[in-house]
Amino acid sequence: MIKTYPVGIGKMLTATPTGTFRIINKAPNPGGPFGVMWMGLSKPHYGIHGTNDPQSIGKQVSKGCVRMFNSDVIELSKIVPIGVMVTIRA
Repeated sequence: MIKTYPVGIGKMLTATPTGTFRIINKAPNPGGPFGVMWMGLSKPHYGIHGTNDPQSIGKQVSKGCVRMFNSDVIELSKIVPIGVMVTIRA
């Protein structure tokens, strides 16, 4: 583990997938609900990203992605390279 951050996760019906995935890409400034950074996971359609709604952090509100404060996702994106393994646990 490198560091821990507060996150928002998937709703009950669109739960965040658990398991070990790889960061496959990074896209700065994707806009909209993805905030200032998108880091795609090897599970299609899922990623770790910023948010345009900081009040959603700490809640189960996403469609399965992991939401972070924009400042935190920028910091994390500088630490983890593309290809790094990420484990998401319940």
